[in-house]
Amino acid sequence: MQVNNTSTSNAYQLAYETIRNKILSGELPGGTKLVEERLATTIGVSRTPIREAIRHLEQEGLIKDKRVFKPTRNDLIHNSELRTLIECYAVKIAAEKMSKEKLNLLKQAMKDSKKGTAHEIVSANKRFHDLIILECNNPVIIEEAKKTDAIFDLFSRTLLNNKRPLLYEEHEEIYRAISSKDSDLAVELMKKHLEFDLKYMLRYTSYF
Repeated sequence: MQVNNTSTSNAYQLAYETIRNKILSGELPGGTKLVEERLATTIGVSRTPIREAIRHLEQEGLIKDKRVFKPTRNDLIHNSELRTLIECYAVKIAAEKMSKEKLNLLKQAMKDSKKGTAHEIVSANKRFHDLIILECNNPVIIEEAKKTDAIFDLFSRTLLNNKRPLLYEEHEEIYRAISSKDSDLAVELMKKHLEFDLKYMLRYTSYF
């Protein structure tokens, strides 16, 4: 019997996106043990794509030892410190070298983060920061930034659900500093932006 690769791929994608969304939305809270058979029944796929999805989410850091990752206060602080070092370095390079085409993409991401559904705003916010990080053109640094994605994905809705103020305005200031090639200002603004994010997440999160 020939395996339908398209159906297999679709089943995996469905399993991956469903489990990931349940984790990020809090429907599967930190510490929850993931049971393959139960998830397969709920999602309507076999256990194989569930197993593959869990393996992928383990690589992303959202699952550890078959349980939903439950970050500590120190996990958030330490990851934020690393992310600040990376993004301040990257935004300096962006202000010096970002092309007109990339600036247009950054501007669009900035605009998209102003309104829309929670999912759309979270996605636009991530796109804005990712575009800046990619400007460092250093695969080692980019990989280290990706390792912090999981913990920030978990906390990103905290910013929106509690109406974190000035998110768009701060993005706009960073964009303007980059577009005007003011690298020192861009670094200063990015540092303040990420520090405010951390303070807000520590204040409002329900994870700990």
